[in-house]
Amino acid sequence: MIKTVFVASTEPYSGKSIISIGLVNMLLGKAQKIGFFKPIISQNLQQKKDDHINAILTHFDLPMAYEDTNAFTWQEAMRQTEAESQGEMIDTIIRKFKYLEDKYDFTVVEGTDYQGEGAAFEFEINVQIAKNLRAPVIIVISGEKKTTAQVVNGAITAVRNFDAREIHVLAIVANKVDPKSVQDVKDLLAQQLLPEILITVIPQDQSLQNPTMKEVFDKLNGKLLFGKDQLSNQVDHFVTGAMQVPNFLNYLKENVLIVTPGDRGDIIICALQANLSTSYPKVAGIILTAGYQPEEPIIRLIEGLQTIVPIIAVETGTFETTNTVGSIRSKIAAGNTKKIQLAIDTFNKYIDIPELDKRIITLIPSGITPRMFQYQITGWAKSDKKHIVLPEGTDERILKAAARLIKQDIVNLTLLGDADEIAAILTRFDINLDLTKITIINPAKSELYNDYVNTLFELRKQKNVNLEMARDLMTDVSYFGTMMVYKGHADGMVSGAVHTTQHTIRPALQFVKTKPGISVVSSVFFMCLPDRVSVFGDCAVNPSPTAEQLAEIAISSAESSLRFGIEPRVAMLSYSSGTSGEGEDVEKVRRATEIVRSKRPDLKIEGPIQYDAAVDPVTGSSKMPGSEVAGRASVLIFPDLNTGNNTYKAVQRETGALAIGPMLQGLNKPVNDLSRGCTVDDVFNTVIITAIQCQDK
Repeated sequence: MIKTVFVASTEPYSGKSIISIGLVNMLLGKAQKIGFFKPIISQNLQQKKDDHINAILTHFDLPMAYEDTNAFTWQEAMRQTEAESQGEMIDTIIRKFKYLEDKYDFTVVEGTDYQGEGAAFEFEINVQIAKNLRAPVIIVISGEKKTTAQVVNGAITAVRNFDAREIHVLAIVANKVDPKSVQDVKDLLAQQLLPEILITVIPQDQSLQNPTMKEVFDKLNGKLLFGKDQLSNQVDHFVTGAMQVPNFLNYLKENVLIVTPGDRGDIIICALQANLSTSYPKVAGIILTAGYQPEEPIIRLIEGLQTIVPIIAVETGTFETTNTVGSIRSKIAAGNTKKIQLAIDTFNKYIDIPELDKRIITLIPSGITPRMFQYQITGWAKSDKKHIVLPEGTDERILKAAARLIKQDIVNLTLLGDADEIAAILTRFDINLDLTKITIINPAKSELYNDYVNTLFELRKQKNVNLEMARDLMTDVSYFGTMMVYKGHADGMVSGAVHTTQHTIRPALQFVKTKPGISVVSSVFFMCLPDRVSVFGDCAVNPSPTAEQLAEIAISSAESSLRFGIEPRVAMLSYSSGTSGEGEDVEKVRRATEIVRSKRPDLKIEGPIQYDAAVDPVTGSSKMPGSEVAGRASVLIFPDLNTGNNTYKAVQRETGALAIGPMLQGLNKPVNDLSRGCTVDDVFNTVIITAIQCQDK
């Protein structure tokens, strides 16, 4: 079951607030704790709170702090984008959302209001948010002043745009549709959209679109003379009072707003009397234009009336004021219980609630974005902090990554090296690493040194390692760090920024050794592509694995994939797909695939298969129709190190993908190797995945 729904629109004034209010009301009947989140609000500097958020919090009495309901104003979001910090913006949104997801049974998320410039750009921001929150969407489009064809084409385009970005569309709502076109729109959408998409068409209802006198007052920025307690009056019509009284009375309608020059005392008195009369409809309010205010006798007369409608004085002329009133777009504000209830009634009347409820319950979100993956693994690491040793404590990249890890309180760290030298490097490169929160050990001077020497001697004496050799080896940071892990003085180790892969993992192979039933140590990279995370193996350790070893690598990689929240669909890569190719290399992959199927029939696996058929749905369905893996592979197993290492680097450089790893598989305790060309981000992420490995029993 999903725990969130994203309510999105593709244009301003679509009426998506009706859907959000209706959803919250519906869900409160099924769960105790409902959250509401609007990542980017349209708040301006004059507003203290977003009207829509405030209306939902107060009307439903949601136990939420206002600060938790949003992440950025539109202006702040634009500054982030202009500073090329959109990734950080998404990270902040994910973090705030995950807090709500953990705290509430269900969270309704609402997209932006399209109040800025550039609808296509704003649409992409909403897509990125929905995708990173793994939230299915309810799309709301406006049918206001549109033909049937325009409404239908707009709805289909919106659905296709979300679907093309692999975002599940739960429902499409065509709102404000001409009542005469409702059935035609519904029938045409049903013919052209998949049955999995719930279709709703809501006819235009002026009662929901008309403003209150408070909204009129706020928009005109005038002076309120009378009727403060009547500002909730709804304006359904407006009329200009510029004619003689008998003619003027013929134009009054229910909930009318009268716009008239301030010196027209006759119209003012007539309007107030009509409001009191049972023979005429109710008057919503009066606007006095041109900077005029009623004369003193008129004021005195008004003050003596028991019922006074809002009377607002403005400086603008009658024509300009009338145009301004006509352009007001109403919002559902806090305290307007009549309009909120009307929104709920509209939702309940036109939405197929039992069907929507059923789809929410049965929908399971799929896929994971790179940002969500990074957020997820950081959270996992923090949930059970582990102790990681970094042998290359004098490398600038290691120290910068260590500073980030400690600042975010992700792991406990030990650095190997001379304390004075490390302090000097921190000063030289202006690295803000709090030395009181880490441990620094110089292997040769450590109180652990003699114990480690004796342990290594006992472990390796059958391999002709004498005590003197053990003493020499234990001054090496790779041996010392690995021994810390072996003895339980650290949970895991990350090295390789300076040392070779062989230098890093040799001690682990010598005395940490492999897990029971594992004959080969292998590696995977988590490739964070723009729209998904894939697992690549083996790209760092085994030059030319046998079919048996390749099968073992595939099984280990599938288990690593599952451990890190990625559903394993394994592609055994080769230069041909299915039965089309021949040759020793293809046969090796074919045998490896068969071995995996016999050992792990639960795994979805395909092989041999080419890379394009593995990851591209069109090519996959063409070359291997009916395959569960083709076109959707998440775990890609390369036939040899030459292919794997070059491919991961090519994908990384050409697509800008983030490659996290390599992560070694098969050792009794986690030891991971960095590339000597690694970045600070590489070190940071590799420490995190090592910490997660340490959590496995």
